[in-house]
Amino acid sequence: MLMVRLVAASALAWSGFAANEIVGDAHRGEQLFRTERCVECHSINGRGGSLAPDLGKRIDRDFTPTVMASLMWNHAPQMWSAMRKEGIVRASLSGESAADLFAYFISARYFERPGDAARGKQIFTAKHCAECHGTTTSNAAGAPPVSKWESLTDPLILVQQMWNHGAKMREAYAQKKLRWSALTSQELRDVLVYLQGLPENRALVTAFAFPPSDSGEALFQSKGCADCHKGKLALENRLRTQNLTDLAVDMWNHQANMRQPPPNFSQEEMRQILGYVWTKQYLQGGGDVERGKKVFAEKNCATCHNDPASGAPSLARGPDGYTDVTMISALWGHGPRMLQLMTERKLPWPRFTAPQMADLIAYLNSLH
Repeated sequence: MLMVRLVAASALAWSGFAANEIVGDAHRGEQLFRTERCVECHSINGRGGSLAPDLGKRIDRDFTPTVMASLMWNHAPQMWSAMRKEGIVRASLSGESAADLFAYFISARYFERPGDAARGKQIFTAKHCAECHGTTTSNAAGAPPVSKWESLTDPLILVQQMWNHGAKMREAYAQKKLRWSALTSQELRDVLVYLQGLPENRALVTAFAFPPSDSGEALFQSKGCADCHKGKLALENRLRTQNLTDLAVDMWNHQANMRQPPPNFSQEEMRQILGYVWTKQYLQGGGDVERGKKVFAEKNCATCHNDPASGAPSLARGPDGYTDVTMISALWGHGPRMLQLMTERKLPWPRFTAPQMADLIAYLNSLH
């Protein structure tokens, strides 16, 4: 069972637009995927229907939550039509439920780019990993075997342990007169796929949890991160499109440029900090307000939303605004009525590219 608990960015209900922090849970998301009968058309890693794409096995993708939001929006009329033909009643989708589904997709590696086990095996040797880390036994003092790596089951622990392990690795490389071995995101994905596919690791259960980042900002300060990451090096909006594997690689490669020994992080501290600096960025697109205003006009949104007689809901934003997650909730609640209105007015259903969706969200968040 793949489980994830993820802090989604604030979500807004169409009724009243009350903002609150939502915690998405992949276990609930998987249940929703089944109870709402999505699984009758879609499958996840081969489990489910075949009428629509497998959401766990699409290859060569470069998906982000914003891409996901735009695809669901574009696909909605066909999806609702298929549901009617199959006699599937469209249930409401709250912000919490949308966050649960996003958490499930993340836990199923939907936003992770594919890796190659054969390449990963070669990289594991070429980067000298195998000289210390055996698959079931340790090849060097203090080097745990791969079968003991918690990081294979939790991407947050992967980030934490790669960071904490860096100082020791630098010493080990220096002793062996080896140059620091930088990684690319693709190389790490390949290595992870190889290691996760080893016979002794196939039964591992992925556990991916984000608590609310109550102390994340304070830790970011107390650990000294804020001393360097300011001005041009500030992390705000720099992690927006990076998944956790990308982030683990960035932190690994950053070790070689650190002048002082880097601070260590416990698992909980790393979760808190990543919840603070990464999660909300990742679930919110980096759109442009002026471009979004043009999208709002070009896609005929103003035709109904600026016409009180249409019955379309107000777009005034709440304290924390719109996100990719809440756009899906809004689509599911408001979309069928919107489709009806647009059909009556002979307007085409609006389709968005991912950048257009990000720009539209930015514009909606600018409204008062």
